Amino acid sequence: MPALIADMVASGITAQDPELWGEKSVSEASIRLGWVEAVSVSAPLVPAINALREQLTAAGITRIVLAGMGGSSLAPEVITRTAGVPLVILDSTAPGQVLAALDGDENGTLEQTALVVSSKSGSTVETDSQRRAFEVAFRDLGIDPAERIIVVTDPGSPLDVSAREAGYVVFNADPNVGGRYSALTAFGLVPSGLAGADIETLLREADSALLEVSIDSHDNPALRLGAAIGGSLNGTRKDKLALVPDGTPIVGLPDWIEQLIAESTGKEGTGILPVVLTSLSPEVDETPHDVQVVRLVEDAEHLRLFERHKGEILVSGSLGAQMVLWEYATVIAGRLLGINPFDQPDVESAKVAARSLLDARPEQAPAAFVEDGVEVRATEAALTASGTLKGTLDALYAALPEDGYVSIQAYVNRLEFPQLEGLRDMIAADTHRPVTFGWGPRFLHSTGQYHKGGPAQGVFLQILEASDVDVEIPERPFTFGQLIQAQAAGDAAVLAEHGRPVVSVTLRDSGDDVLDLFQAVDD
Repeated sequence: MPALIADMVASGITAQDPELWGEKSVSEASIRLGWVEAVSVSAPLVPAINALREQLTAAGITRIVLAGMGGSSLAPEVITRTAGVPLVILDSTAPGQVLAALDGDENGTLEQTALVVSSKSGSTVETDSQRRAFEVAFRDLGIDPAERIIVVTDPGSPLDVSAREAGYVVFNADPNVGGRYSALTAFGLVPSGLAGADIETLLREADSALLEVSIDSHDNPALRLGAAIGGSLNGTRKDKLALVPDGTPIVGLPDWIEQLIAESTGKEGTGILPVVLTSLSPEVDETPHDVQVVRLVEDAEHLRLFERHKGEILVSGSLGAQMVLWEYATVIAGRLLGINPFDQPDVESAKVAARSLLDARPEQAPAAFVEDGVEVRATEAALTASGTLKGTLDALYAALPEDGYVSIQAYVNRLEFPQLEGLRDMIAADTHRPVTFGWGPRFLHSTGQYHKGGPAQGVFLQILEASDVDVEIPERPFTFGQLIQAQAAGDAAVLAEHGRPVVSVTLRDSGDDVLDLFQAVDD
């Protein structure tokens, strides 16, 4: 803290000083600090968003779908869930989930749906594929897509150009803001406002916190939080951050924080691994030595940060204020770690591997074995040597280093398999180590950076589904089913190249096979 205050780090962030993270980070930081003035830049968007919402409502639109990945979807998800307004988040390439978004729900049919397409460039394969599917579906109903599709993108991007040519409504965001820092820009505000959230209050909450996080003082909660999660005590640093909702009225905030911190800090062999937990998770009851617990507590009016017994950190505040707090704290932690918190050098590797597999279309490697309909594969033959699912999982856990973690990656339709999240606590209780859970391919745009760029501590369990359901992607030579399979295989290959062990299980029969998987984990 004394060094951060003496170096005027907080006021330097507010002044958008790109030199705070060292010479090697200057070029990137100089074009990625626009988020510190997002409140003032975004305020003029509010009337336009509210007017468009009224226009859509008058046209009979009762349902908003958001096609976006990572920072484009996680912020709107927490904003709308906290506000209690419906927003369909389409951040998956699982065919069943795409079909569900196209089919409609209790809030409206496809005829009553508008789609928000959010992407800085428009080149994100998931979002591009989702947009294509909706365009064709609208046309099949005799609806002009220009009447139903709203685009959020950077000015002058390929998507910006093509969307304007197609006659779509376009909102431009500040290009000097990276995706994970874009919560208070058009990427967070447009879909949330169209869904019915009070975005004007959100910005007001954020504005109220700006003065607190900008002062170079011991009273600055962002400096204190950044020092606590990124600094060390007596030469020892806790490099895993347990995020525990404990009475907070904000719904889903840890998932947004997870991407912000993991993608910002997980690189150059270091980083902070966020672990999203509940108050009943094993890591909270018996906290591992390298885990820092942060509880998000009830008071949503005042931005406060304080410590209680066992070194736990308690954080309270409104949603807008906490978004500002965690953004500042994350880049402060990045300075303490000696890394650039604005790049994501390892995210592209999984995308390249997936594209290569889609181009080559190789035959899938045969399963090492099949148990009760569950196909089992691994990146290392020794992991499957037992010939049993339980033995394979035990071998995976045995590969955990003392400071390791388990990452569960579910490349499935999360609407159909929500119970898979229950595996997280079961494995944590079994291994006595932190366990993360991510829906694929969504996590590739968040914790995926940490998995490959952070410390070599992780072991990985992929869960896939063999489904008869598939959806064509218009004007593309592959389907959504082939895309998600390639994304899983591509990421496994890149993890293996980095020396990370991966076990992949494919569920052939959704209901029975999930039970078999739970049984193997429980044995």
